[in-house]
Amino acid sequence: MLQVWGRETSSNVQAVMWCIGELGLDYQRYDYGHHFGGLDSDAFYQLNPNRTIPVLQDDDHAPLWESGAILRYLASRYAPETFWPEEIFARCEVDRWAEWAKVSVVSLFTQPIFWQLVRTPADERDLPAITRAIDRFESKLAIADQQLNQHPFLAGEHFSLADIQLGHLLYRYYQLGIAQQPFPALNAYYQRLTQRPAYQRHVMVSYQSLRV
Repeated sequence: MLQVWGRETSSNVQAVMWCIGELGLDYQRYDYGHHFGGLDSDAFYQLNPNRTIPVLQDDDHAPLWESGAILRYLASRYAPETFWPEEIFARCEVDRWAEWAKVSVVSLFTQPIFWQLVRTPADERDLPAITRAIDRFESKLAIADQQLNQHPFLAGEHFSLADIQLGHLLYRYYQLGIAQQPFPALNAYYQRLTQRPAYQRHVMVSYQSLRV
């Protein structure tokens, strides 16, 4: 059975848990981080010296940390061919969109937008900076919208690891209540994701406890 350390309101934990749910794997998750604490303990240090979540342990193997590495491990060991292809060029197609989502999209959303609007007191927010951040973020979403106008999923015709890396942040984006550019293909894609049971269970999670 998989063991996962990390609170359900962490976006990185949500990505890992959504993947686990899609693959139908048994797991036990432990609440760590934010108001649950535990990251400063000696026991957690043995799991991850960076003291960050998520951490995954599979059977007696060494703990894994860094969500991208965890996702690739799960995909490599447990996923079907359509999710994480064996053929190198097909896999690279999935991997480049997955990497793009994590590095070029998620990084433009979590700290400069989500943290500023949810985890920063209203009187301390830099609204012009937030507006600029939303513009930069949505310039990347425009690329996803163009891709999804041609394919049902981010990396092509099948649901894959790339969709995990992009799709897990869309719930927060659409729930923030900010003015948004119209992205018809992206919005339709998001609506399809919300029909997936694993997405409902692990991603469509209230983040009210994170608000200041």
